Amino acid sequence: MSVWENLVGQRAVITALRTAAEGRGMSHSWLFTGPPGSGRSNAAIAFAAALQCEQAGCGECHACHTTLAGSHADVSVIRTEKLSIGVDEVRDLVRRAALAPVGRRWQVLIVEDADRLTESACNALLKAIEEPTDRTVWMLCAPTVEDVLTTIRSRCRLVSLTTPTADDVAAFLVRTEGVADALASYAARASQGHIGRARALARDEATRNRRREVVSLPARLTTLGACMNAATNLTEVTKEEADAITGELDAREKADLDSSYGVVERGRRPREYAPALTALEKAQKARAKRRHLDVVDRSLMDLVSVYRDALALASGAPGRLVNEEIRGDVEQIVRNSSRELNLRRIAWIFEAREQMLDFNVPVPLALESMMVALKVPAGSSR
Repeated sequence: MSVWENLVGQRAVITALRTAAEGRGMSHSWLFTGPPGSGRSNAAIAFAAALQCEQAGCGECHACHTTLAGSHADVSVIRTEKLSIGVDEVRDLVRRAALAPVGRRWQVLIVEDADRLTESACNALLKAIEEPTDRTVWMLCAPTVEDVLTTIRSRCRLVSLTTPTADDVAAFLVRTEGVADALASYAARASQGHIGRARALARDEATRNRRREVVSLPARLTTLGACMNAATNLTEVTKEEADAITGELDAREKADLDSSYGVVERGRRPREYAPALTALEKAQKARAKRRHLDVVDRSLMDLVSVYRDALALASGAPGRLVNEEIRGDVEQIVRNSSRELNLRRIAWIFEAREQMLDFNVPVPLALESMMVALKVPAGSSR
């Protein structure tokens, strides 16, 4: 199995990266772009493995295995659980970039979520990209080229990933997860091409149930009370899911901190423990906030898919709906709404998303406002 095996529906990208790994068209700085779930980080890591491999990505050698596992000495990945990547993290990476690789090939530095770099972090990164050492390769990942500073993206070779088709995702799930064709088809459509989301839907019934609850909301927003209840429930459910994801990690980090300062063994707290604990709690709080926003954001995209289905059905577009399983609800929305209203509803969802992600509006407030805007018009048939 080659390192490219998990890049779903990206044949042109694989060809270009394999060619570069073989020494044709190589560059010292790369920018991987693509919609969420398209696999831009996976593509960067696969490319890093190919650069470290004597056979340009065989998938079997020690270099490939360690790179894909995240333990290769010459491959560094910076990712953040916070809302932004700060200058200190980037400066540490820049210092690492100046070192010669341990092995005979490349020093590879991958920045996931490069769109989250602060202005000072971008400035620190720019000089390193402008003047790389001979055996250093930078790989940045972002949703679009516009999400990266102009002076940085102009110095990078662009790799654009696309959203894989539902058929490609379904085939991937059948091959790698061993799920039934019907479940793979559902997960592929419901994920809208997001590989990680498709895997979660295929593997976990609770994830499927949570999504079904979200996509059932539009048809139930018939009264002001229903809208307020929907906003409250969505806030609570997404918070619970986010807490479940971060809770175990938080506890493990706290235990590691206690152990490193000898709190467990000696039963007392050294002077240096308090500021370390404060810093950890601050980082965990930032991570929890981002995780909650990520879960809410995913739910908002599920809501958008329902109104897009309504637009597709009203327009007579061919093909299956994303939410084929609730076709009755989608038909009801078409009967009760105009195409223009459903377009406005999609815009209102994106407005709520922007309020939370960019303007720090509290999640409950943004969701309440959005749900009221999405309410079924008075006098519509139920």
